[in-house]
Amino acid sequence: MFVLRSVEPGDLRELFELSNIMTFINLPPDEDIISSKIESSMKSFHDPSENLWENYYIFVLEDTTTGQIIGVSMIHAQHGTEDEPHFYLTVGQEAKFSQTINTGFVHGTLKLGLEFDGPTEIGGLILNPDFRGHAEKLGKQISFVRFLYMAMNPDRFKSVIHSELMPPFDKYGNSPLWEAVGRRFLNMNYHEADVLSRSNKEFILSLFPSENIYQTLLPIEAREAIGKVGKETEPVRKMLESIGFKYMYEVDPFDGGPHYRCPLKSIKPIEKRMKGKLSVVENPEFSKNDPFVLINLPNDQYDFFAIRAQLKKLEDGSFGIDKKVISDLGIKAPAEFFAIPF
Repeated sequence: MFVLRSVEPGDLRELFELSNIMTFINLPPDEDIISSKIESSMKSFHDPSENLWENYYIFVLEDTTTGQIIGVSMIHAQHGTEDEPHFYLTVGQEAKFSQTINTGFVHGTLKLGLEFDGPTEIGGLILNPDFRGHAEKLGKQISFVRFLYMAMNPDRFKSVIHSELMPPFDKYGNSPLWEAVGRRFLNMNYHEADVLSRSNKEFILSLFPSENIYQTLLPIEAREAIGKVGKETEPVRKMLESIGFKYMYEVDPFDGGPHYRCPLKSIKPIEKRMKGKLSVVENPEFSKNDPFVLINLPNDQYDFFAIRAQLKKLEDGSFGIDKKVISDLGIKAPAEFFAIPF
């Protein structure tokens, strides 16, 4: 069985191993940083700060048969403040025309922008490659669990949800956009700048070009990376678009990865959230009309706990859950449930 739950200190080592699979600013391969984020997450679940930017929520996907952590995802309740703005490059166009020679051009442009009162950000999604393509859609589970939690606690988050997707990198792991722009102004490699930006963003505003950057002046490799996603990130892009997220014509100033957003209330799983009475049913006979959901269940050990399950619509209007599932989890089924369709 697979369960979704809030992170615990004992998950540190396995999260570190997962962080080495993919590069994410919000889950870097650094045990000290991950340990700090675990501590912050536990506090956020239990007693969130009124300052939303201090709240991080880390969810893990556990294979209960082995106790192995096979996936992780995160929510940062607010990304972008006065002290640490949210930086981006606006992707635009500028038309030039000469009447003298009757010639004109439309140039693609990039311009640095920043946001002091930023949105809620989802990120840090990693699934152990050995579990990709699983029949229980494990990648979707560890992604959608964030929407279940936001549906349950909308007051803990901003009204707009933001996601930054990973762009394509070259065979050496370098960012073509960074090599064309960032390195020329900041005099450091992509990974050095990435690490520094986690604790200090002042250098971005001070050194990055503040006026339009003309894409026509960039190498073809850099132009083709702007607003695109890497092969491994393509399923994430398609998933976000399918539930209401839209490309904002904004990209990461370091690597050109696209920024996607959607109002919290308009995210489809949140729009279709389910609440009702729950009953335990012995050997239910499910039909194709009985929904699969991610459902929140009580667990004394964790601040948040959920599973993927199928619910049986009963004649009295309540929903039944298989007694064996509850028994295997060793928990008591709640009288009422909260879920999102899956």
